[in-house]
Amino acid sequence: MRKFVFFPRALYRNDPLWAPPIWADERKAYSAKTNAILSHSDYVLLLAENDGGVIGRSLVYVDRNFNAYYRARTGFFGAFECVEDFPAARALDETAGEWLSARGMDRVRGPIHPVAESWGFLQRGFDTPPVFMAPYNPPYYNEFMDRLGYAKAKDLLAYEGSTEKGYELPARFERFAEKLLARHPGLGMRKLSLKDLERDAEAVWSISNVAVADNWGYVPLDRGELMDLLKKLKPIADPEAVWFVEDDGRPVGYALGFPDLNIILKRIGGRLFPFGFLQVLFGVKKVKDYRLFGLAVLPEYQGMGLDVLLYIQLYRSLSGRIRRLEANYILEDNAKIRNALEKLDLELVKSYRVYEKTLAGR
Repeated sequence: MRKFVFFPRALYRNDPLWAPPIWADERKAYSAKTNAILSHSDYVLLLAENDGGVIGRSLVYVDRNFNAYYRARTGFFGAFECVEDFPAARALDETAGEWLSARGMDRVRGPIHPVAESWGFLQRGFDTPPVFMAPYNPPYYNEFMDRLGYAKAKDLLAYEGSTEKGYELPARFERFAEKLLARHPGLGMRKLSLKDLERDAEAVWSISNVAVADNWGYVPLDRGELMDLLKKLKPIADPEAVWFVEDDGRPVGYALGFPDLNIILKRIGGRLFPFGFLQVLFGVKKVKDYRLFGLAVLPEYQGMGLDVLLYIQLYRSLSGRIRRLEANYILEDNAKIRNALEKLDLELVKSYRVYEKTLAGR
């Protein structure tokens, strides 16, 4: 397990953009007892070795919830890392395919990393570091996928608003927000309450399971997965970056943002002890880069502009202390959200690709 967990540290040791995970959490994450997604999956951890040295790794799994929901026989891989050696990548892929075929799967999709909560290989945007819980990889991983017979399943996009590049919230949207709230006096905005964190997490959970039900790759989020995500985000929760829009007191949409913890993790090398946790505790309040992780509105309220209203409120509340906001991930065919972000003058800066292929003999 130590070889599996710490292999990326050696692989990326000369890459100034890579950010380590929290190693203390990572060592416990690849177990059904401590990972909500793996708790309802069959899985195997693979290592590729050469003369006793690790040259690659992959987590291969069958998510029973996904296959029951879609009536599918799809296997997944994640946590893929490999040196620039195609035979090693091929060996990992062939072994994964054999393992999945033996369990009745007819296709494989990935990377979808059930520990890091990240989807896809970075395909565009190698010149900037990743935000917290977003993928990062060498460009040659995409070449591996092509040579291994994978095709695109879906691209995920990231948009950015950077004050260093001159970004400002367009003035017309401030007027839009005022008019929208005036037309609908029952609507109101409120930020996250740390005192009622579980209540607000329930609101995010209930809205998500309705609002994004038609999104590609969606699987109903169970309570265990919600609490697992909450545990990851709680230490860096910033009430000014999480907003709800309510209709007569009922939450009908949310924008979920958080500071980019990767900035601190790079500084402390992913080690919380002996003093790294203090830098997280106190340093996160000084971080000026943020990620917009999720934005959702109940279907009956879509088309009103509540998504734009939420973004405006989030950006306004962080105004004066934010340097960069990255909205990540956006499905390539989610025209509504893409149009909203582009009208807000956000710039497309990154893309990630999820791959898929039919397993041999299927």
